[in-house]
Amino acid sequence: MTAPATGPVRRRLTVRGTVQGVGFRPHVHRLAASLALAGFVGNTGDGVLIEVEGPAEAVDRFCALLAGEPPPLATVTGIHREELPGTGERGPFAIRSTERAAGRTQLPPDTATCADCLRELADPGDRRHRHPFVTCTHCGPRLTIATGMPYDRAATTMAGFPMCPACAREYGDPADRRFHAQPVACPDCGPRLALTPAAGLGVRPARDAEALATARALLAAGRIVAVKGVGGYHLACDATDPRAVTALRRRKERGGKAFAVMCADLPTAERIAVLSAAERAALTSARRPIVLLRRRTPPDGLRLAGQVCPGSPHVGVMLPYTPVHTLLFGLPGDPPGPRALVMTSGNRSGEPIVTDDAEALTRLAGLADAWLGHDRPIAVPCDDSLLRVRPDGTGQVLRRSRGYVPRPLRLPLPVGPTLAVGGDLKNTVCLGEGEHAWFGPHTGDMGELTALEAAERAERHLARLTSVSPRRVAADRHPGYHSARRARARAVRLGLRTPVFVQHHHAHIASAMAEAGLDGGTPVIGVAFDGTGYGDDGTVWGGEVLLADYTRYRRFAHLAPAPLPGGDAGVANPCRLALARLWAAGLPWRDDLPSVAACPDTERAVLRRQLERQVACVPTSSVGRLFDAVSSLAGLCHRAEYEAQAALELEAAAVRARDADTGAYPFGLGGADGLVCDPAPMLAALLDDRARGTPAPVLAARFHRGLARAVAAICHRARTATGLTTVALTGGVFANALLEEECATLLAGAGLTVLRHGEVPPNDGGLALGQLMVAGTAVNHETE
Repeated sequence: MTAPATGPVRRRLTVRGTVQGVGFRPHVHRLAASLALAGFVGNTGDGVLIEVEGPAEAVDRFCALLAGEPPPLATVTGIHREELPGTGERGPFAIRSTERAAGRTQLPPDTATCADCLRELADPGDRRHRHPFVTCTHCGPRLTIATGMPYDRAATTMAGFPMCPACAREYGDPADRRFHAQPVACPDCGPRLALTPAAGLGVRPARDAEALATARALLAAGRIVAVKGVGGYHLACDATDPRAVTALRRRKERGGKAFAVMCADLPTAERIAVLSAAERAALTSARRPIVLLRRRTPPDGLRLAGQVCPGSPHVGVMLPYTPVHTLLFGLPGDPPGPRALVMTSGNRSGEPIVTDDAEALTRLAGLADAWLGHDRPIAVPCDDSLLRVRPDGTGQVLRRSRGYVPRPLRLPLPVGPTLAVGGDLKNTVCLGEGEHAWFGPHTGDMGELTALEAAERAERHLARLTSVSPRRVAADRHPGYHSARRARARAVRLGLRTPVFVQHHHAHIASAMAEAGLDGGTPVIGVAFDGTGYGDDGTVWGGEVLLADYTRYRRFAHLAPAPLPGGDAGVANPCRLALARLWAAGLPWRDDLPSVAACPDTERAVLRRQLERQVACVPTSSVGRLFDAVSSLAGLCHRAEYEAQAALELEAAAVRARDADTGAYPFGLGGADGLVCDPAPMLAALLDDRARGTPAPVLAARFHRGLARAVAAICHRARTATGLTTVALTGGVFANALLEEECATLLAGAGLTVLRHGEVPPNDGGLALGQLMVAGTAVNHETE
């Protein structure tokens, strides 16, 4: 056996992962210096390149610490080692400048202001006291300022801000917390705030500290201020002021959809919501998402305006994640201002979030009374992320954006270079190659030209950061989707074949499988419940149980279809959907039903003729539409002002009766050609309860429990027929916490393995990952 080397050795290490923009090079420098090693470290297009030379024992110790103790924001996915001939180098370990070359280094997401920077912000003796852009290698913007890779100041929107001598010293000092922190700046050389009032407001324009003080005073006076963050503008107002919140809701044409609230600090959040330990951890994490919390009843001395989240037992809460937010609430000694602010995306209904300052003045005109902006450009829009925390402490991301992207997802199978464009709702694009996939930030709905343009910009930006050159494009199979048309045009520009069109619910199931790390060798029982998806038979699917892997699927069961009067446009009228469901079930439109009362005589007459003649009535098996119908039949929501309003109100009602022993409504299971889940028995039982005066919360709870039991019964039959034992719960309906928890409990109790989404949204925000897996893992696809 050869004795281990004891003399000087030289070793080259190529470190891959999230290793740029996170203080990795100074960390390596300090580590090497502590072990008296020679060599160098530098950024490359592929990651971080290190060469170390010294005693073998010290080099081995260096390698072990490098892998086991990376900096806080770093994620090491691989270290390639290569032994080199010794050079006899004895000089101090050096940090080399960035090599500009193609590669695929992983850029970290934007990160909330760290504790060290917050201390400097509040310290009157620090030169960055009250600096709205204080940051270091452990916090601050990354994705939203990056214009290319490798990540260096010249490839960020900070390139236009030359550093003053003091910042340059920090930036060049490996021992400093700001060594190569690309957004580094100070009041002498950094971006500046500016407040622009609307005409006639009676307030003068202001800069810097005066701009913040004026904005705080305007918020305290009940005004609406457009505030520029790291990924775009917010529209902000005092969350405790009913007039201000009502004005914002009216101006933004928000309907009854809930607003998110930013609280000044954690104690303020605890005054309006009940927090578990896991929810506190999510709120205070470096990602700083919006977290759906149970409202405290009664609130602890801080009462939100009723118009913030009308009718909902939950409130979406986040904490400040930029220095501007912290200063907007005020430091000790500042005049008092609101401790809770509505913070909603700065856009008009249906449009993407505004990022450009000049555009903000026009597109948000009439919505805001003043604009608090700054002159650091935003490279890519990035909305706030949204999640809920389950009773077991696990999180379910409902919107994956700021704080999460562009952090890659590890894929269970390698894929060819592929672009997946997602769907038309909650759109996000996804790029993948090899064993990694990268989501772009949440774009929104594709109904407007501005949203399509935003999606294309997000795709180009993501391609620059990842260096993925797609050789395949994947899209939803729906022939009318804007995203699918964009995919065709993209394929033509790339000189590729026709895109791979992936069935909507197959993509949902593939997304859940990929997140769970399944290689697809064994199919799963995929329960895909949502509002709409183009079915193989040309109808609207949405209540599907598919036996699926990445390459194929078979429809095992589905909800019995009912007419969708008016197609997608009819979704805004749950009372019509309720009557259509009753018509399909052969149940009468009784005069005492709330759905009948909500639908005037003339409207009902037209609807009846539509149903009888099947005019503009596409059949749908959508569970989302069933939720809408039941919500109306229970007397909760008859006309929807925003997406999923009826379903959300039905869930909120069910939560109020969740602890009562309410029983469950029956669903029928039968059918000659595949298993059909028939809601007719459920509807009949619900109508009987309604006639007896049963309260709406009990009706809602019985519906939820009945549907969960139907899911469990279908999955039991699927296991009996196929031997499969893994069930994936996916689709937007499983954002419903009550239904998801009930289904998961019943299925796990029956001995089935249950896959639930975590970091990838169950709704269409996670669709692109499934498209990527279906298209990227296939060897031969038939074009369509």
